[in-house]
Amino acid sequence: MSSVTAENRFAAGLRRYVPLTLLALLLAVVAELIGTFEFGIGIGTLTLLPLIWGLLLGAAISIQRVKPFPPAVQQAASAALQVGVLLLATRLAFNVGDNIELILEVGPALVLQEIGNLGTILVGLPLAVALGMGRASVGATFSTCREGSFVMVGERFGADSRELRGVLSMYVFGTVFGALWLGLLASVMAGSGWFNPLALAMGSGVGSGSMMAAAANSVTAAFPEMTDQILGLAALSNLLSSALGLYVGVYIALPLADRFYRLLTRRQRVAVAPGAGQAGAPEASVAEYQEAEAESAGPPASRWALLAMTTVAMIASVWAFEGRITAEVLPGFAVLVAIVAIALVVRRFLPINSLVTAMTLAILLSIPWSPVSGAVLELTAPIDFLPLTTPVLVFAGLGLGKDVPVLRSIGWRIIPVGLAVLSGTFIASVLIAQGVLAAGGS
Repeated sequence: MSSVTAENRFAAGLRRYVPLTLLALLLAVVAELIGTFEFGIGIGTLTLLPLIWGLLLGAAISIQRVKPFPPAVQQAASAALQVGVLLLATRLAFNVGDNIELILEVGPALVLQEIGNLGTILVGLPLAVALGMGRASVGATFSTCREGSFVMVGERFGADSRELRGVLSMYVFGTVFGALWLGLLASVMAGSGWFNPLALAMGSGVGSGSMMAAAANSVTAAFPEMTDQILGLAALSNLLSSALGLYVGVYIALPLADRFYRLLTRRQRVAVAPGAGQAGAPEASVAEYQEAEAESAGPPASRWALLAMTTVAMIASVWAFEGRITAEVLPGFAVLVAIVAIALVVRRFLPINSLVTAMTLAILLSIPWSPVSGAVLELTAPIDFLPLTTPVLVFAGLGLGKDVPVLRSIGWRIIPVGLAVLSGTFIASVLIAQGVLAAGGS
């Protein structure tokens, strides 16, 4: 029976991931061929990178109704996306280790700018209350609402709470639009010339790998001579957001959002429009949605997702390296995949975030006092971050179709609220980092 089950799983994996891999590879190549477009918009320059085209192309295929994209393949795309974020984070972590002296120099700014993540509450919560989202406002605005937010809000308010539906609504919005919006916002701010590129790099670490990648890439497009420093600081900032986010959320952000909500509504009886309090409620229950997400990221799917994501990213990087086809990136990819595989295995047996594990290993291997630092950095140097990002967002777009019912059910309110939350987090973090760097003479 077990062998039959294993054969069935293997066949199902082939049916899902082989066509998905080929399609993602095609879209990644098309996105790279479209290239980069820049538009002047008054105060700055808006840069549309290949990663944006990859996201849009994937989304167009996923949501079209002429030949519906199978839900199982969309789940597979989401699993590949999670692995892709690990690959991105691992590649960035090598920049962290290589630039450890710079990171120590700007350490106070890096730590203090994390306070900017509370900008989600100050900017997003009043708007959500004004739009009539009710108690869902608390869950949707206390953070950028990544995976750990489900646990924090579920334990405090319950699995059927409106607060948890708010988390779900923001999670879907951020997954779909977060990278696109922060990439555009960072591009405008970087092009204005008003901000220190290191401050913009630190503000890019909002706790999401894909959002951080989009924002950091937009900053490097404006300051290409500082690419390594920008990516290194963005990666470390994102690691701090991921590692410390649970504690900040549980003990500071979530209680603060709850009390702020009570303050905003203390003198009025909140009139919630029909369905507004359920703004985050999908057609399926929250438990079913989380169960589907967990299934797509389980151990068997992780192995297939690692294979699919690595294949597309590796070929895209080979294609993009110095404008010619070369195998020079392959040894570096072997290092990346080995670290990500270790992180996925550790996650199966220990309650440790795979992102933290992967980045920690990469940093330890690349810091100056590591005996293998030189060899590791030499192997991974040919892997350009930008071509590596494009396939990740292609998979994000291909997984969009399954979230359309969720987006439809939460209504239009999450659009302005989501934009306010993401903008508040990024801008507040950048301003704090800018101030600390200026005070230190940087």
